[in-house]
Amino acid sequence: MDFFVLNLLNGISFGMLLFLIASGMSIVMGLMGIVNLAHGALYMVGAYVGWTIAVHYGLNFGLAIFLGGLSAGLVGLMMERAFLRRLYKQPNEQVLLTFGFVYILTNLCIWIWGGGPRLAFTAPGLSGLIQLGGMSYPITRIAIAISGVVVAIVLWWLQDKTRFGAMIRAGMDHKEMTMGLGINLERVFMFTFFLAAFIAGIAGVIGAQLLGAYSGLSIDTLLFALIVVIVGGMGSVQGALLGAILIGIIDAFGRAMFPEFSMFTMYLVMIIILMARPKGLLGRRA
Repeated sequence: MDFFVLNLLNGISFGMLLFLIASGMSIVMGLMGIVNLAHGALYMVGAYVGWTIAVHYGLNFGLAIFLGGLSAGLVGLMMERAFLRRLYKQPNEQVLLTFGFVYILTNLCIWIWGGGPRLAFTAPGLSGLIQLGGMSYPITRIAIAISGVVVAIVLWWLQDKTRFGAMIRAGMDHKEMTMGLGINLERVFMFTFFLAAFIAGIAGVIGAQLLGAYSGLSIDTLLFALIVVIVGGMGSVQGALLGAILIGIIDAFGRAMFPEFSMFTMYLVMIIILMARPKGLLGRRA
């Protein structure tokens, strides 16, 4: 019983981290039609900035989360304003440009922080264990799961219950008609891209407690994000959440039961979903 509960909790906490990584990418791809392969690099920027604030300078972890998210958001905003807004409906150019930014941001991080990895850390207020029934479980992982739930609720409220969310959904469904109604979609796109990058930076700070910060983080997290978006479906907060939790749980049990195949379990899920439902579990209709 403890084996099942432990791996279920591990899967949920990792799944919530995957949701934090992928939710912004899903919205950007669904609304703006932009394939942002630099999303993992934005996560990496947040991880390095958050690690510096929380560990190197020993400042408040909440401040580290905010500054990590803000730094990634500003970098993402610069990318969108200077380059990507000129490349709408040009997916090949988007892929080449954003993948180039992966190398640019990776080398900038190496130049600023060096090539050595920054080890995973635990925020002072989240250290220790909590008793769950007859077993102990790290408070950090529970905090990560709660963070994912909070972000999911905020994004769901923003997308489904606000005027701005209505504009986002209208832009997803019919961009030209939405612009014809006088809605400034360029401003909506700008804020959406900033929000997606901001969430990626927040995820970087929170995820640094599990994954640390290192120069290869941009590619690793990009693969996670792409798998979640494919499984959950583009443009859907609920789809990203469902896909992330599903992958997280399968990955946790796969690592525990079949460690020799643990690297392939999430890819197997992606292949099955692509064969059965190419648009993803809750993907929006194009």
